[in-house]
Amino acid sequence: MSASAPPVPAGAHEHASVHTYVRVALVLTVITVFEVGVIYIRLLTPIVVPLLLAMSAAKFALVAMYFMHLRYDPRALTNLFVGPLLVAAGLAVALMTLTGAFLVFGR
Repeated sequence: MSASAPPVPAGAHEHASVHTYVRVALVLTVITVFEVGVIYIRLLTPIVVPLLLAMSAAKFALVAMYFMHLRYDPRALTNLFVGPLLVAAGLAVALMTLTGAFLVFGR
């Protein structure tokens, strides 16, 4: 008997290889290093909050796409997950702007 993998159905997609997951983990590590580095660069002080938000969003997208396997799910499930997330993120940024959280030097 040969132990082979079961055939993949016609509409299904194969998941990423271990090599892909290692590459994603390395990209996440590099983004994390940049996040820590941005804090110590004084010239970036006026834009540190938007930079950190953008890097955090990129990391979240990578984790959701690969480690939560949203990349391989049907588009409707991805939209069901991402839609409310975008609304919540927009609301959080609006509230931070309203309270002056983006003002580094005060009013």
